[in-house]
Amino acid sequence: MTRYPRDMRGYGATPPDPRWPGAARVAISLVLNYEEGGENCVLHGDAGSEAFLSDIAGAAPWPGQRHWNMESIYEYGARAGFWRLHRLFTGMNLPVTIYGVATALARSPEQVAAMQSAGWEIASHGLKWVEHRDMPEAEERAQIAEAIRLHTEVTGARPRGWYTGRCSENTVRLTAEEGGFDWISDTYDDDLPYWREVGPRDQLVIPYTLEANDMRFATAPGYIEGEQFFTYLRDTFDTLYAEGLAGAPKMFSIGLHCRLIGRPGKLAGLKRFLDYARGHEGVWFATRGQIAAHWAETHPHRRRERPSQMAQARFIEAFGAIYEHSPWIAERAHALELGPAHDSLEGMASALARIFRSASAVERLGVLTAHPDLAGKLAQAKRLTADSTAEQASAGLDALTDAERAEFEALNARYTEKFGFPFIIAVKDNTKASILHAFHHRLENSREAEFAEACRQVERIAWHRLSAMDL
Repeated sequence: MTRYPRDMRGYGATPPDPRWPGAARVAISLVLNYEEGGENCVLHGDAGSEAFLSDIAGAAPWPGQRHWNMESIYEYGARAGFWRLHRLFTGMNLPVTIYGVATALARSPEQVAAMQSAGWEIASHGLKWVEHRDMPEAEERAQIAEAIRLHTEVTGARPRGWYTGRCSENTVRLTAEEGGFDWISDTYDDDLPYWREVGPRDQLVIPYTLEANDMRFATAPGYIEGEQFFTYLRDTFDTLYAEGLAGAPKMFSIGLHCRLIGRPGKLAGLKRFLDYARGHEGVWFATRGQIAAHWAETHPHRRRERPSQMAQARFIEAFGAIYEHSPWIAERAHALELGPAHDSLEGMASALARIFRSASAVERLGVLTAHPDLAGKLAQAKRLTADSTAEQASAGLDALTDAERAEFEALNARYTEKFGFPFIIAVKDNTKASILHAFHHRLENSREAEFAEACRQVERIAWHRLSAMDL
């Protein structure tokens, strides 16, 4: 047995209506990353200089040395870019979420005071703006704890949100296990918040963005002028706004950095977009904390039994009767590579159907012969399974006239004599009249064609049975 942990399904074809405040058609989350003073630097005890997300093309670390140009670019973000953005956002009275690197915040008391004076949410962006990919789990856990401690010391309150950014495979689990975050954002996998179960913890995740993000000014392919940034943000907004008008509102995260978007030519594109978005009705600008509070109240998490997490005995108990008198199908399906995508109607239908389709012809014939005749002697004797009884009743086969019953019995006899298995049809897709029509039509098939059709009908019956379950 193997289990696949990645969730490739998410909300599927029908995402929930977020019911944003004021019936907003889109929720916009402005995120300003404050990393200046927390980046790689030998002054910070690091092995070399920073090389990530700057205007220096092709930058590489300088081992054991200070990189004066790189440091000055980061310093621009704190000295000039932050204040330009502060004036823009406060002038427009827009809420902002800060992703604050704890050591950077500690080195910028005036900027922190300005953030707090503006009422901005200050979330944690980790202890240092460094790569966590190869960091041992115990060290990363300790850095998370130290980031919380220092953040609390600097701002006066512990952070309620978290985003590492340069994270490891353990980051989401470790921050959820810490237990004190209303939201975490180290994912990029959806346009809406969602809940993640981490042990006993129900953790809200608010996905972030790497594309509606000014980091593309410093990466290739990327933006080279503010107008390109504006165009991308506008096109994203228009698409999401149209989806909201059609009844499927979403969230729009915009990622910003003081040293990047804080440059005058780049900022112009952002300002143009903000003016554009504010010119529309039904737009909710919110911090991530506000989005988290709304989601927790509107869509609280409900734990449920998940097929991919069931022990084998429970799995067979739950799904052993989906294929008529054939629990071996569920037994084999439990050994497949199941995961979150299978904790749904289509997921379980697929897993069980795979076993049925890959079974030998003899085994599949056994499944066909396990099905009862339609309106046959077992039905009259009330010896059908509960599923078969309900299915036949749904098409009125439990209330036949004497003439109708005689016709079904004659057709059953002809069909079984010709093909060697009972006539099978998903009665929930049919009426009594369409069943009789199919009976006559399918009697003209070859055995090979009819065997294939009967197998398709078995799978369809299984789908209906699964659809009646809480998946």
